[in-house]
Amino acid sequence: MRSASPSARTAAGLPPKLPAWVGDVVAAIVVIGTAFIPFPEAQFHPTDPAGYALVVAPALVLPWRRRFPVAALAACVVLYGVAAFAADVWPGIVLAVAIAVFAVATRSSRRRTVVVTLVTIGVVVLISVTSSLVVMLGTRIFAIAITIAFAAAAADAERSARAYISAITERAERAEQTRESEARRRVSEERLRIARDLHDVVAHQIAVISLNAGVAASALPARPEAAEDAVRTIRSAAHTVLGEIGTLLEVLRTDEAAPGSPDAPQPGIDSIADLVEAFADAGLAVTLRTEGDLATVSATSGLTAYRVVQEALTNAHKHGVEGRAHVLVSVDEALHVVVTNPTGADAGAAEAPPGSGLGLIGVRERVSALRGSVEAGSVPGGWRVSATLPLSTEGAR
Repeated sequence: MRSASPSARTAAGLPPKLPAWVGDVVAAIVVIGTAFIPFPEAQFHPTDPAGYALVVAPALVLPWRRRFPVAALAACVVLYGVAAFAADVWPGIVLAVAIAVFAVATRSSRRRTVVVTLVTIGVVVLISVTSSLVVMLGTRIFAIAITIAFAAAAADAERSARAYISAITERAERAEQTRESEARRRVSEERLRIARDLHDVVAHQIAVISLNAGVAASALPARPEAAEDAVRTIRSAAHTVLGEIGTLLEVLRTDEAAPGSPDAPQPGIDSIADLVEAFADAGLAVTLRTEGDLATVSATSGLTAYRVVQEALTNAHKHGVEGRAHVLVSVDEALHVVVTNPTGADAGAAEAPPGSGLGLIGVRERVSALRGSVEAGSVPGGWRVSATLPLSTEGAR
């Protein structure tokens, strides 16, 4: 079991862990010092060099209790037996046995602790009885047994505290890792959202600029009026796209609500008519047909439908022929959006298919997030994008 860090002990309300040598010094002072307390019983005081050696010996054994706890306990019990048969027992040797039991118990399971404690108490009592100390100590033999048992109980409590600290430390580390993983996930999702929004609000304007630049270049020598109209369209589209990019950058730089942020007004199902009109100004004739009660559509589903129409019309403007498209928005038990446009027999050979870019990938991600479905592909005479969305976004991911 790994030891808890200082911060974990502080969080658990425990004092900082002291160096090991401090405990050894305190144990030595207690074990040796008790031999010089003026007890009335003579057997509690050493009277010769051998007695003083027995006083010091346990203090020299105890520092080994961390590396060899069972051996240190056995040595202390042996020293107790030597002192008992020499009729020269003092409280310090009993405390040395208790400290050794504590060291074994903190490094053992609860079952092993109980076994070691009972065996130690049994051996100590047996030594006391066979060495005739039972006459001199009397009921103090029970106090010795209780002292050893208390040491084992304290060790069990200390081991439980260590296990608790280790558990809360591991939980804190896992929570920190989870927070970091969640932060990385949120950053990744935010990057994806920004990329989708940047494509949605900019791509169709760039397409308008590109197409009208071609018109202006081809019409300039023979039809200056058409070239002038194309240039005006380019200027208007460039102004729009610069404003939308500025709005997106404002969202990234501030926490205040702005268009494109979750707290700001977003285009919805009612804005599709304005979108169709904007494409008409750019040269794409769009027929819009609506069916059902659009008021039942939630704001999130309406925004997604708007983005579906925006992407589909952008592709129709770029890749379609005849300069026209058809948009159907219908509401029954769900919201259905269908956009079709003619592509011509050789349109696919001249340019990439309308569904191969990142725009429709973003559309699929938006629709999937609402548990909807989207299909895009060739149909007889053209290209078709069809999306089905829930009226309410409750329960959507």
